[in-house]
Amino acid sequence: MPSVKRSIAVYCGSSLGAHDAFYKAALSLGHAIAAGKRALVYGGGSNGIMGVVSNAVSHGGGKVTGIVPYAMVAAGGEGEKVASKVANHVKLNGAPREGDVFAEQIQTIVVDSMHERKVEMARRADGFIGLPGGFGTFEEVLEVTTWTQLGIHNKPVVLANVLGYWEPLRQLIRTGVKQGYIRPDNERVVVFVDGPADYNNHEDYDWGQALLDALDDWDETQAEPLFDWSKSLGQRVTDEAKLTVT
Repeated sequence: MPSVKRSIAVYCGSSLGAHDAFYKAALSLGHAIAAGKRALVYGGGSNGIMGVVSNAVSHGGGKVTGIVPYAMVAAGGEGEKVASKVANHVKLNGAPREGDVFAEQIQTIVVDSMHERKVEMARRADGFIGLPGGFGTFEEVLEVTTWTQLGIHNKPVVLANVLGYWEPLRQLIRTGVKQGYIRPDNERVVVFVDGPADYNNHEDYDWGQALLDALDDWDETQAEPLFDWSKSLGQRVTDEAKLTVT
């Protein structure tokens, strides 16, 4: 039976997008993460569907960890907005008390760079979910997919194909396989959750549960790593020294 991926990194846009289906998919995912008693790891922003997911998880009693680069905090960007969630909660409801779910469940971690942010998110997550987003979301999704392919980690990448948003990526992957740039078995590294065939039903679809089910059903044997990262230059030198002595 597949092991349950308890801590989930979610990549998505800092805009709401042009259709309500994107907002509702994000809300559905946040509710499902909280209901499943799982932890959310995300980029720390409060805007767009990124904020929709994190708010839904935190208000549902789920643990939320936001990873924010210091430059964004210093500029009054994402980090400041995340911190303001707790401040606003205090202003409206009084100082946090022991047992106060909202105050206890939110954690913000400040790192030095975007690279450290991505590494920290990947390190803390058991799996990754991509909702619609822009350049940053594309990059994050493809990076953790590459890490699974290379064997840096062995974790699933699941995409919410709301209104066919990720369909161009699916076709690009298939083109990569056809043209010999992606191994055929590595097409399975990325899992697409398509929802109903009729896009008119996407707004009311239970994306959250479908995405978590796809995450949990992912078999680690689906990804055959290209490299063994337990091997290092230091180990090679040691091995060669032993051969010389022998």
